Amino acid sequence: MAKPVHSMIRVLDEERSRAYYARAFGLELAERVGFDGFALVYLRHPSSPFELELTVNFDRTEPYDLGDGYGHLAVVVDDVDAEHARFTQEGLPATPVKDFQHQGKTLARFFFATDPDGYKIEVIQKGGRFG
Repeated sequence: MAKPVHSMIRVLDEERSRAYYARAFGLELAERVGFDGFALVYLRHPSSPFELELTVNFDRTEPYDLGDGYGHLAVVVDDVDAEHARFTQEGLPATPVKDFQHQGKTLARFFFATDPDGYKIEVIQKGGRFG
């Protein structure tokens, strides 16, 4: 059986991205592997073995084109309203909280955060399918 272990994104500025993910989601450095021309930086939350891999190409000076395909990472929180308030207070970009309904019932409550490179992170209320 396959087990997901990480998701990779390309970032322009390693320190800016590491600081964002630490502040926004509590991700800590698990490992940094440096090569000639690039580095792989693995971030992890203490509660989960899943990692976010930041790929940093040292010669890159322009932001990456994220294209028009829509994708995102997702994290679950105990209190989406409190987390949204924290993002707002800290000046971290966040959309309004959405109450996502299906057949008259709340399927999920969430907002989207945006990292320094423009990647979207869905912040979902813990409970139901996301418990």
